[in-house]
Amino acid sequence: MPLLRRMINLEELHLNIIVKCNDKCFDGDILKENIIIYMPRLHKFTFSICSIINHNDETNLPLKEYIQETFKDFFNNQIISCIDHFQEGFSQCHIYTYPYKSYFYSNITNDFQGGLFLSVTKVSLFDERPFEYEFFLQIQKSFPFMKKLKINNRKPQEVISNNDNHILSIIEYSNLTQLDLFKTHDDYLELFLFDTKISLPNDLHLYVDYQSLKRVTYYFTRCITRYNYPKIAFLYIHSLDSIDEHIKNYFARTFICPISFASSE
Repeated sequence: MPLLRRMINLEELHLNIIVKCNDKCFDGDILKENIIIYMPRLHKFTFSICSIINHNDETNLPLKEYIQETFKDFFNNQIISCIDHFQEGFSQCHIYTYPYKSYFYSNITNDFQGGLFLSVTKVSLFDERPFEYEFFLQIQKSFPFMKKLKINNRKPQEVISNNDNHILSIIEYSNLTQLDLFKTHDDYLELFLFDTKISLPNDLHLYVDYQSLKRVTYYFTRCITRYNYPKIAFLYIHSLDSIDEHIKNYFARTFICPISFASSE
């Protein structure tokens, strides 16, 4: 902020930041009092601000209505606010101007409000509630040019009966080049590898955990036809010391790379 305050002649600004807070999110009042008031010539202001709020007392959590009220006399932009509270002891407040200008959108939850994000190529998903079919369909519609997708969700999906599968259209992630499923429940790895409800493009880079991959492939013996597995060009496996013959034979057309930590950025 001290740097921004010195830019008194600035006329246009796009602010893209992630802030760690103790008790309050980065809202409209903070923007006006600490930045905008020092820029008298500013006439175009767009932003994407994500506040990570650590807390122990849930009674003091910020309310979405309050946050939205702090932007009532802002520039002529549509301003969206999303706030999520997690049992792990933190909240996330994301405020941004729409249309969205950034190339990435991080930590999308089930409360995602939708919209069209043409500039976004990198997306990450996080929640303590499971992601279901409708959520992944919404992600496809909202981010048509998404190239990188990272999923962090340890909750299993709800079971969908086989009788329902025929009414679900196929979700096409046609521009995806990189998929990180390292920190997910087995259900999501199975969904993207074996399920017929999601279609992936060729030459995909996939990041997975070895134990999870071993479980969903039945220790690399699961019969596979017409699924997404043949489209994987590069497979990065976490916690794998060496590549044995079972993995080589199962992913015969894939370059396999063992890695010891999550490095899909």
